[in-house]
Amino acid sequence: MVFLKSQKEIELMRIPCGIVWEVLDKLSSFIKPGISTKDIDKFAENIINSRSAFPSFKGYHGYPASVCASVNEVVVHGIPSERTLKEGDIITVDVGAFKEGFHGDAARTYPVGQISEEAARLIRVTEESFFNGIENARVGNRLSDISSAVQQTVEKNGFAVVRDFFGHGIGRSMHEEPTIPNFGRPGRGLRLKEGMVIAVEPMVTAGSYETKTLSDGWTAVTADSSLAAHYENTVAITGKGPEILTIGSV
Repeated sequence: MVFLKSQKEIELMRIPCGIVWEVLDKLSSFIKPGISTKDIDKFAENIINSRSAFPSFKGYHGYPASVCASVNEVVVHGIPSERTLKEGDIITVDVGAFKEGFHGDAARTYPVGQISEEAARLIRVTEESFFNGIENARVGNRLSDISSAVQQTVEKNGFAVVRDFFGHGIGRSMHEEPTIPNFGRPGRGLRLKEGMVIAVEPMVTAGSYETKTLSDGWTAVTADSSLAAHYENTVAITGKGPEILTIGSV
């Protein structure tokens, strides 16, 4: 079932979404060579807790950390550890926060020091595909109009869209209907309605779109060890068009 949010509920959602944005914004200056992914997890959790919120991911289906920290070939769900970041790495941090009865969810891929031109282009195209996708997140359009725009942006730039993981609805639960692929033909799926709130999250690789999950049951990596990037925001569908809730201050 797709839950439509009232204007009051969307206003409440701005609170956890603003906390998520704050974490991601502050991480841009925190991330550098020499820190560990566990340092990132602690940094993010401290900010979330300081806002009297709770990390949405912690304990979710047994997940052991507050954020997902996915380095280089890790697509999603990288578990924070003592792994130290090195110059030239890229890292995706996926953050969720819960407050006022609602969740916010967003992700960014960051450069670690100086990175290759190809890695920078991968990050840039992934972000571009998100914004092209949500241009179609308008009342009356079909769900796959978002998906198709993401895929077209990615593939025209020579990259690949991951098929194994998807965006999702979000609200009182971390993952709600509908499921939002990042690929497909336009004009398919349910019609978008005012009050829907969705997490749109392109996951893009520099090589094959195929992935595999490691023995920890969480960490998903590219099958060919190519680099991966991820860009996500929580987006409300309004009568005036898409509104990104995870960009802006608390």
